[in-house]
Amino acid sequence: MTTTSPSTLDTRHASLTANAPRQAAVARPGRLWPTGLLAALAWAAFGAITWRWPNKVAGFSDWAYTEELGIAALVAAAALAGLALAGASLPPLHRTLATLRPTGPWLVALPLGFLGWEILTAKTALLPTPFFAPPQALIEVYVDDWRRLGDSVLNTIRLLGLGVAYGGVAGFLIGVSIGWSRRLGYWVHPVLRVLGPLPSTALLPLTFYFFPSSYSAAVFLIALATAFPVAVLTWSGVASVNKSYYDVARTLGASGWFLVLRVAIPAALPQVFVGLFMGLGASFSVLVTAEMMGVKSGLGWYLTWAQGWASYVNMYAALIVMALLFSGVITLLFAVRDRALSWQKGTVKW
Repeated sequence: MTTTSPSTLDTRHASLTANAPRQAAVARPGRLWPTGLLAALAWAAFGAITWRWPNKVAGFSDWAYTEELGIAALVAAAALAGLALAGASLPPLHRTLATLRPTGPWLVALPLGFLGWEILTAKTALLPTPFFAPPQALIEVYVDDWRRLGDSVLNTIRLLGLGVAYGGVAGFLIGVSIGWSRRLGYWVHPVLRVLGPLPSTALLPLTFYFFPSSYSAAVFLIALATAFPVAVLTWSGVASVNKSYYDVARTLGASGWFLVLRVAIPAALPQVFVGLFMGLGASFSVLVTAEMMGVKSGLGWYLTWAQGWASYVNMYAALIVMALLFSGVITLLFAVRDRALSWQKGTVKW
């Protein structure tokens, strides 16, 4: 049995006592969040100026929802101030505070940007109407025209989903086939090299002629824009799998289908997701172009409709929704990638 001398116990106790304040400081968040206070001041300035500074009316009725926007900004300022001052001492708010701390600089920059936007449009009219509108004009669009805008969002999601699904599956199958079989690669690879770099939008006149409807033509173009990068990067991923993996699997009695499904495809998955990411970027531009030129629905159609009526406020509102939607799709792809490649955690760098 091993005994510990009193001097050793005293040394350990002194070490723990010396490290206790440091560990407590790491475990307990700071008592004050300076960036949060600065953000609260910025939101308060934006709210006060929006609410109390009269708008400059330029030949039409005053901007709606000005007072509501100012009050909402002041409420946000009060919430941020309370969180910055007392969030660390209230355990229920620790998670909220930990979530907001990394976004502190953005919480300062956003109200300052809104404030400059408000001053240049509603307060001084330095940016002329109807080409430019203040932030509260967007609220009016979302409140009054939410039904048409919502239908456009749903139609865009449906069209994008169909095109990306068809293109992703086709590109994946083509990439695996030519990456695994040299005979297929001999015939398919030159076709990809010639037709792949061709912009899908250049085929709009042909597709609208050959397909029975503009909607089916748009689905085909989106699928084509998605399939090319997925096929090329899947082929690259399958072709670059280390040959020793196949040798080990064959030694253990693996069949050809096992090599493809359980060795080649899992090893190529990082490249497949890179191809999907690039394909989504290409499909977004094709989607909007097709909706503007042929498909009578979706956010691209909404942009054309708003421009035709010189309703630039509606156009800006649709652009914001479009940016959030496409950003959300990319975020969803990253979430699926992280889940599918959890076994390769630490090796994926994008």
